[in-house]
Amino acid sequence: MGLFSNEPRRVQLDVPPMDLRPTHAPWSLWADGFGRLGIRAIQIIVVVAVAAGIIWGIQQLTLVTIPLVIALILACAFHPVMSWMRRRGVPSVLATVITLLTIVVILGALSWLIVWAVRDQWDELYAQAEQGFQDVLAWVQTLPFEFVQPDQIDELVASVTDFLTSAQFGSGALAGVGAVASFVTGFVLMVTILFFFLKDGPQMWEFMLRPFRGDHYARARRIGDKTTTVLGSYVRGTATVAAVDAIGILIGLLILQVPLAVPLAVLVFLLAFIPIVGATVAGILAALVALVANGPVVALIVVGVVVLVNQLEGNFLQPVLMGRSMKLHPFVILVALTVGTVLGGIVGAILAVPITAAVWGAIQVWDGEDLPARWARPKVTAPIPN
Repeated sequence: MGLFSNEPRRVQLDVPPMDLRPTHAPWSLWADGFGRLGIRAIQIIVVVAVAAGIIWGIQQLTLVTIPLVIALILACAFHPVMSWMRRRGVPSVLATVITLLTIVVILGALSWLIVWAVRDQWDELYAQAEQGFQDVLAWVQTLPFEFVQPDQIDELVASVTDFLTSAQFGSGALAGVGAVASFVTGFVLMVTILFFFLKDGPQMWEFMLRPFRGDHYARARRIGDKTTTVLGSYVRGTATVAAVDAIGILIGLLILQVPLAVPLAVLVFLLAFIPIVGATVAGILAALVALVANGPVVALIVVGVVVLVNQLEGNFLQPVLMGRSMKLHPFVILVALTVGTVLGGIVGAILAVPITAAVWGAIQVWDGEDLPARWARPKVTAPIPN
């Protein structure tokens, strides 16, 4: 190839090789471990936000949601009665009216019993409380050290008197009237909703299940049946245990001649629907009344009676009557009570545990009649070879 050749000259340039590897798309950053963690975090934030919105809505509509939940629990409790009457040929409307009247009569009788007993024994309790207060003051004066000064007691009494005669107390009384009006409205709404739940509960549930098909329909049916069983067992078992507790404590208070024995027994019955905390509060109230009216010795005996009745209930009655329908760990019960009290006050504390038990029951039948959800199943570990 000569100098004057017509062939083109090839000139080599020092060009770095091109990177022909495919560039990563932006969405591929979500495919690694950190990206999956970010996706999970976003999902958790969305779930928490939705749950917070639902809770906020429930708190804004407590006049509707609380009667609705109470009616649902009562309907589950009396579902066996309704089923029995329907099997015996009783018309649905007549069975509903009989059951509803029974519930209203029981609730009304409890309320009337408390009001009647308090009005009947209030004067006696007031006189005994005044005498007990004077005895406590006289005992304080005999202490070898100055626990409280007499002028401090007079100042406290004057402060209480000023509060009872102030406009603030009057506004509190007006707020109490508003609370009573809300209670009456909620009670009427609860009775109305309960009527329809008792009469048309199965048909209403079937209507709710219309969007489900196949396995999803079967799962929804299992959850509905389990929820009805758990809530009904909870109310019936707790009511029976509470009645036994109330009767036992009533007998003890009557023997010890403690005033307001009947309303205290009714209060024991009502507070028994708040697990763990309710029995403690009822015992403290009974002991305080006995302390004011009968003295410290009788108060200690009342505490012993309450402890004895609670031990008999916890070790013998609850395992037999409640069975495994309320098999929740005490830690879970305490957390549920705390959350329920923060969100709904006393009513929230009463409803928190049965709702938690119903949710756990639904998890237990998620994949079958006796097959819990996959993440809730106990792990089977292989035996370690020797």
